[in-house]
Amino acid sequence: MVTKKTTKSGQVDLPEPVVDLEGMFFPPLNGETTGKIAEHYREIIRLLGEDPDRDDLRKTPARVADSLRFLTAGYYRNLDEVIGEGIFEDKCDEMILLRDIELYSLCEHHILPFFGKAHVAYIPNGKIIGLSKIPEIVDVFARRLQVQERLTNQIADTLMAVLKPKGVGVVIEAHHLCMMMRGIQKQNSKAITSAMRGGFKRYSKTRMEFLRLIELSNGSH
Repeated sequence: MVTKKTTKSGQVDLPEPVVDLEGMFFPPLNGETTGKIAEHYREIIRLLGEDPDRDDLRKTPARVADSLRFLTAGYYRNLDEVIGEGIFEDKCDEMILLRDIELYSLCEHHILPFFGKAHVAYIPNGKIIGLSKIPEIVDVFARRLQVQERLTNQIADTLMAVLKPKGVGVVIEAHHLCMMMRGIQKQNSKAITSAMRGGFKRYSKTRMEFLRLIELSNGSH
């Protein structure tokens, strides 16, 4: 099924849904659900041996519940609304790269943060997307319980579905607190994941151009 959306440049076809991620989007949290999360955190504090009624901890369960609602907001955002009228017809056929996109997510194995930056590139095939929409798409999938490998692929697959471009390349570099604060406690380790689609996967020259442009951004590090 295809939805027609009118933009300033004319009518553009968008698939509906934008990308098939069944079970990945949920209704927004209501006050009752947030209250239940706070109740559970109150019990966790008690089980840790602390007094949840102590002055400095009394409001902590509610604060944590509100924080989690924000940190997992990607579950409740609608991709069609995020993209809106941000797709335009254009004859550009050269690589478009948005690099050093800050991202923050939660490791689904330990509910600890991982953070870093994403580099996202695509080669248009008659359509371009507003630059500000790319970081928004990153946030839609980062603001949830995640693993970096899945996050990288979801960003790439979404752009492929939305734009039908000649190719998409995504690289994410991130530090994981589950490896830094606990476990092996390696402070300087960094995980790097990539997802290549279309021409980025098929043609080594395209892929290498993308990777060289990313390296330019890291030249001062």
